[in-house]
Amino acid sequence: MLLYADSQFTSPYAMSVFVALKEKGIDFELRTVDLNAGANRAAGYAAQSLTQRVPTLLDGDFALSESSAITEYLDEVHPGTPLYPTQAKARARARQVQAWLRSDLMPIRQERSTDTVFYQPANVALSDAALAAAAKLFHGADALLGDGQEYLFGTWCIADVDLAVMLHRLILSGDAVPPKLLAYARHQWQRPSVQEWVNLPRPPL
Repeated sequence: MLLYADSQFTSPYAMSVFVALKEKGIDFELRTVDLNAGANRAAGYAAQSLTQRVPTLLDGDFALSESSAITEYLDEVHPGTPLYPTQAKARARARQVQAWLRSDLMPIRQERSTDTVFYQPANVALSDAALAAAAKLFHGADALLGDGQEYLFGTWCIADVDLAVMLHRLILSGDAVPPKLLAYARHQWQRPSVQEWVNLPRPPL
């Protein structure tokens, strides 16, 4: 398999797929696309990536983009080491968490981009809109996590990675995060597959 990621390795969605492949023990080649130079719109890449975004996964002559679609595909074709809960309602909830984190909380994503996670923390305070988004994030995460619970659904799943990234947007810039969520996010961050992504060599911005 071949995985295309951004050249700075800051895409949380490319990270999600990278971690999924590592967790499943699937051999893959990692290639980068320079989004700043518009390489994702070049004819060669556009012919492979329907959405002209990263990540894109090539599995033989099959190309698939959009991270949650890719991780669901991987779970279907490589069922060992599941990425999603096996119980239907928990699996649906994990997909809900992924969809929520990808479509909402825009003020956090704007004011705490993943550059602040993988390069330099932010040095400005959150706006009122971002604080409101953070409160919404904390409410949702707290509702899913019982006291002392290490994972969202009893055992690790790919949604734990996605939620940990969103929380780390705040944590690494020194923003206040409730202790329970701080401990949860830090635990996810130490997972070996996550650390492999965190420690990838990154070019200067």
